[in-house]
Amino acid sequence: MVFYAAARIYVLPKLGGWSFRSVMPPILLLHSFRHLGLMFLTRGATYPGIPAQFAYPAALGDLVAAVLAFVSLVAVVRNYRAGRVLVWVFNIEGTLDLTMAIGLATAYGAPVYMGPAYWIPAFWVPALLVTHYITFLVLRGDSSTVEWSGATRRR
Repeated sequence: MVFYAAARIYVLPKLGGWSFRSVMPPILLLHSFRHLGLMFLTRGATYPGIPAQFAYPAALGDLVAAVLAFVSLVAVVRNYRAGRVLVWVFNIEGTLDLTMAIGLATAYGAPVYMGPAYWIPAFWVPALLVTHYITFLVLRGDSSTVEWSGATRRR
C-alpha cells in the first residue's frame, strides 16, 4: 500500500509530460535486479526446507524477468522498433511471475522459510508490483493522453 500511495502522490501526476523513453529506463533498471530472486535457491539465504514447489518457479521466473527487463532496456534506450513489444512481454511475464510466486508461497507455506530473504516478499515484491502497474498504464496510453487513476491528463 505504501508503494502505491507513493506512486499515486509523487510519480503518477508527473508521468503525463514524460515520454515512453523517459519513463521506462528507471523501471527496467529496477527490474534488471530481479536476479536477486535466485536467493531462494541459495543455501543460507533461506531456511532449510523452503518448498521447492515455490523456490524454483519463483527464482527462475525472476531470472527470466530480469533478462527480459534488461533486453527491453537496451531496446528502449536505443529506440528500437521492438522496444515497446519487448516491454509488453517483460511486463506480462514479470506480473504473472510475481502473482504466481505469491500464490505458490501461500499454497506451500514458504513464508516461514524465508529467513534472511524475508525482505524480498516484504519490500521488493510490493515495489515491483507497483512498477508493473505503472508500466501497464504507460503501455496502454496513446501519444496524447494517459489515464491516471481515473483522471485523464494531457501529455
